[in-house]
Amino acid sequence: MTIALVTGANKGIGLAVARNLARRGIKVWLGARSEQRGRDAVELLRAEQLDTEFVLLDVTNQNSIAAAAERIASAGALDILVNNAGIMNDMVAGTLNPILPSQLPLNTVRELYDTNVFGAIEVIQRTLPLLRKSSGGRIVNVSSRFASFAHQTDEKWPPRSISTLGYSSAKAALNMVTVGFAYELRDTTIKINAVSPGTTATDLSGTDARKLAGKPGFGTPERGAETVVTYALLPAAGPSGRFFGPDGELSW
Repeated sequence: MTIALVTGANKGIGLAVARNLARRGIKVWLGARSEQRGRDAVELLRAEQLDTEFVLLDVTNQNSIAAAAERIASAGALDILVNNAGIMNDMVAGTLNPILPSQLPLNTVRELYDTNVFGAIEVIQRTLPLLRKSSGGRIVNVSSRFASFAHQTDEKWPPRSISTLGYSSAKAALNMVTVGFAYELRDTTIKINAVSPGTTATDLSGTDARKLAGKPGFGTPERGAETVVTYALLPAAGPSGRFFGPDGELSW
């Protein structure tokens, strides 16, 4: 049986990824920092006859990461890791307008890096011994087009106006984390890629997703999950250390 861990999986893209994988016969560890919300999500998926298990996992807490990795290890194996947990707290409340770099509190940036970068690094480090035992381990770091230097320096790229200093730079750092691990793992069967699910209607930015779902430019969590799952299930000849979106490879 193939085993997967999805972080930040109690809602949004994470929950959709967990459902998508489980529908393919994969057992999914659903990681969430809120025990109640995590267990509620598991019950939701189990009601759909999907093989899921809750694991308490706060990616900003080293002890939580260690305990989660130990629990998964005690249960046997791990073949897929989806680093989905992330925050975007540098937008003006209730809007899609970024807080200007000159006005962005440094503590806000630190919070972004703790979750979106350092948390992902430590989860990889803690689960890598299990992934090495898999016949074909796969790691997906959920990134964003806002991490692309090519996009961010293109004056004609429409979303450039809503780019944020903290979130965009943190996801760019996550992309480099992907490259670093890919180089270390280049002679193994493990593949790791950064994947942008596309602009998705979730509550990541604090905006009511129900108001955005279906509107031009905003995909559903299910559509975003399809892209993530594609790279979580790469064949042996698939790429590693690359950056992809719904329409294929993206420029760094």
